[in-house]
Amino acid sequence: MQLREFGKTGLKVSQIGFGCGRVGGLLINGSQRDRERAFDVALAGGINWFDTAEAYGSEQALGDLLASRKPDVNVSTKVTLDPRSQDIAGDLVKQAEACMERLQRDHLTVLQVHNRIDDAGSENGLTSAQMLGPVLDGLLQMQRAGRTRFIGLTALGDISSILKVLDSGQFQSAQVYYNAINPSAHRAMPAGWSGQDFGGVMAAAKRHGMGMLGIRILDGGIIATDSREKPVSMMARQTSEEIEQHKTHKMLAMLQQKFPEAIRNRAQFGVRYALSCRELSLGLVGIGAPDHVEQALEAEAMGPLPEAVLNAIEAMYQTDFV
Repeated sequence: MQLREFGKTGLKVSQIGFGCGRVGGLLINGSQRDRERAFDVALAGGINWFDTAEAYGSEQALGDLLASRKPDVNVSTKVTLDPRSQDIAGDLVKQAEACMERLQRDHLTVLQVHNRIDDAGSENGLTSAQMLGPVLDGLLQMQRAGRTRFIGLTALGDISSILKVLDSGQFQSAQVYYNAINPSAHRAMPAGWSGQDFGGVMAAAKRHGMGMLGIRILDGGIIATDSREKPVSMMARQTSEEIEQHKTHKMLAMLQQKFPEAIRNRAQFGVRYALSCRELSLGLVGIGAPDHVEQALEAEAMGPLPEAVLNAIEAMYQTDFV
């Protein structure tokens, strides 16, 4: 397992992480036997980052696995706050302590805020003023008490609002939306491309030495498979599940013709695309079954995609996957 620097925190982290969320959902819906097997395969393969959240419902299951194995790994979780609360800082501390009780940990590697950031006041969104006021107060209270080593945010919502918070320099970690359909957080997209532009997010995080957790690297599973039990919850704006599926099919059809070896396994292709971005500290892979861990480890061993494949995908951005 290749390790990467987690910003300027001094941490060296596995370049893929075990996602315990609803995408995949093993720690939510899977059997105890499969949970244990997947966890053990991940540890044996060198994965040293496990990410969960209050909202996922997987903290207790992860906590039980951590308590039984006692591995030396990084654990991150996230709290979702009520923007209308009169005591956001107090809520954060109370919710974070409950998260840690379920995780059976006396401290976290990173405590993050799950809400979108949006000064326009979107549903459940926190404004930049709230993020830099009571939210930051609560996070710093947890950090100063030794309950979390680092504090972070989710870089979703309105880009100008996100950049205000990132450029405060107060946070050490950011969850960054990044995949083969929308890599805009890392680089400028051509005029012909459509979708939510996260331009400047990685550059701002890098300026302030923040670790970057790549989220939705398989686009909620759209890149990995056409089979799903329920609609994908879209995190990016200015798009839809149908649009993302159309773009994915166009991209895969082109690659199948030109580079069939690169997409023999769609999920592995998506993981390798994320690994091709050296700015990401790690890519979080949603795990739905033990073999998903094995596939992710195989993709990590293959390494980044060849330059010719990346160039072919680049050409598709110019025409918006037409």
